[in-house]
Amino acid sequence: MNYLGLDKEKTANTVTELNILLADYHLYYQKLRNFHWNVIGKNFFDLHEKFEELYDEAKLKVDEIAERILTLRYQPTSNMSEYLKDSNLKESPSDISDSKMIEILLEDHGLLLKQMRKVVEIADKSGDEGTIDLIGAYIRELEKTSWMLDAWKMKTSDQHKPVKK
Repeated sequence: MNYLGLDKEKTANTVTELNILLADYHLYYQKLRNFHWNVIGKNFFDLHEKFEELYDEAKLKVDEIAERILTLRYQPTSNMSEYLKDSNLKESPSDISDSKMIEILLEDHGLLLKQMRKVVEIADKSGDEGTIDLIGAYIRELEKTSWMLDAWKMKTSDQHKPVKK
């Protein structure tokens, strides 16, 4: 760890939270594959494409999180049984409506964001700017994706509220 100039004990706390995030992203990735394969209905073309875009992004994040753990000189979790045990996310059925899929993804985004913020908080305590930078970018991207999915499920009669002065 000397080459990074980080305290190994404090870094272990960050890695624990990164491994939970890694488990979360594995379940999220598989859920997106499930939805990509099983979406039906009038929104099929849009959502089939969107789910593929999202699982491609999730796959990259899985690799980046694991590589960050390795950079910190720890071993990333790499077994599905451990992911299922450690993850904040749960598996989803395949036979659900497109709107239910979006609802589930938005719930998962809330859990992912909560875990990412926990990683940032712990990494900050150890002065781990590299992890903070990586996860901070993920937070920004997922917040934007969440806004877009939420907008997809809105009715045209729903309007964003102006700021009151």
